[in-house]
Amino acid sequence: MPFDSANKKKIFNDPVYGFVSIPDELHFDLIEHPYFQRLRRIKQLGLSHLVYPGALHTRFHHSLGAMHLMQQAIQLLRNKGYTISKGERQAASLAILLHDIGHGPYSHTLEKTIIESVNHEKLSRVFIQKLNTEHAGALDETLAIFEGNHPRQFLSKLVSSQLDMDRMDYLKRDSFFTGVTEGNINADRLLAMLEVVDDELAIQAKGIYSVEKFIVARRLMYWQVYLHKTVLSAEHMLMNALLRAREIADNLKASTPDPLYYFLPKQNNPPDFAELDETIHQYSLLDDFDVFSALKSWSRHPDKVLSFLSNGIVNRKLFRVVMADQAFEEDQLQQLQKDICKHYGMAPNEAKHLLITGKTSNHAYHPQQARINILYKDGSIKDISEASDQLNISVLSHPVTKYFLCFPKDIPLGNLQQNLL
Repeated sequence: MPFDSANKKKIFNDPVYGFVSIPDELHFDLIEHPYFQRLRRIKQLGLSHLVYPGALHTRFHHSLGAMHLMQQAIQLLRNKGYTISKGERQAASLAILLHDIGHGPYSHTLEKTIIESVNHEKLSRVFIQKLNTEHAGALDETLAIFEGNHPRQFLSKLVSSQLDMDRMDYLKRDSFFTGVTEGNINADRLLAMLEVVDDELAIQAKGIYSVEKFIVARRLMYWQVYLHKTVLSAEHMLMNALLRAREIADNLKASTPDPLYYFLPKQNNPPDFAELDETIHQYSLLDDFDVFSALKSWSRHPDKVLSFLSNGIVNRKLFRVVMADQAFEEDQLQQLQKDICKHYGMAPNEAKHLLITGKTSNHAYHPQQARINILYKDGSIKDISEASDQLNISVLSHPVTKYFLCFPKDIPLGNLQQNLL
């Protein structure tokens, strides 16, 4: 069939930004690739829809939105006189488009359970390398930007920094789909204030209040959405279901979709995971549908631990969550495990999956990472934590840590009542 270039001039109608244009044929071809289409089948916020029913948007949505912001950012910088070549513009746009292409199902649950040897950033790099091979080196510059090796560092900072297109899109998008309006940011204002100084991104001083709002919005979204206590409960139940599935993998072949079952045995998760073609191929087939189909099947499995956890996720029978500002006492945990063993008739090695403890922390702004620069009219630059006249920005540069404990609601709180936040 003859090539029809007109067929590649597509637009998407995005609920956040309106019409999003696909700038060229290479973008179109990469979006059409099965690696990228897989992102349609991976929710952006994992199990957050169990708390916020509208949070059903996907990594596909987010990647297109981030690409749209990148194109806006580069056009605005070019309008201000910064020289950015057509090739650099395309490469930066592709880098942000593909930044999540290696992401696994249900947020980071697989990285913390059955795929332990490699993170999604490394897998994204592997997928981009494979796409680069398919396109005869057309993504060389894209890879350099993605990896932070490009000679013009500000392009890499647009992809990954504390004020990048990734964060700008996910805050606006996640706020929109969850309905948590406190997370909404003024991306247009932030982009309009962008400057480049000594190959670093900066924001004009008159945009400082938009930056402050951005940092505060990020903090609110983390504690209200990303680290919401019920979301933590659901995600850790899923993690423990996957860990239990690994323990009894030999009995799950018939009830587990092939792409997921491939990763249950530990031998299929070797240290050189990302270098094995078959492993990468299987991973490229894995999405939310495989995991949820498995949970539905496992909810009827004779193993009482696996069925209990799976049924809890499928039918939203989630664990109680207790959060505290300090670690829980060991005697409290031991008593809870005894109560679980007795109540459900389980051995300790089974009951351990029904008692989840851990801690979570968040930096709204991390002073040790690539900083957010504020540019003044005299040419001087200050870090946002120094420039802001709001005390809370300097406070938000310190990590906040919370300890949590999850267990079935059938088990009484006992002496944990005093720990409730």
